[in-house]
Amino acid sequence: MNDPTEAIRKELVAELNETEATKAELEKTHGRVWSTDEMRAEFEPLGFMAPFIVVRKLDTGERGSLMFTHAPRFYFGWQPE
Repeated sequence: MNDPTEAIRKELVAELNETEATKAELEKTHGRVWSTDEMRAEFEPLGFMAPFIVVRKLDTGERGSLMFTHAPRFYFGWQPE
């Protein structure tokens, strides 16, 4: 399968995971940041292609996306559809 976003996504994954940022460090750059438990309490995960995850807000049903780091796993950058 040809994925035209693969190269760009791989660059983003490498950039986001270059250093292990703390939650506080990510918040300075990206605003609101969620741990896995916090994200699952607020969103329903629908699918992902690193470093993006498609989610639905549990309170409103609104769909959108977040970005995430691998280790430690943090989610940020909420973008509604």
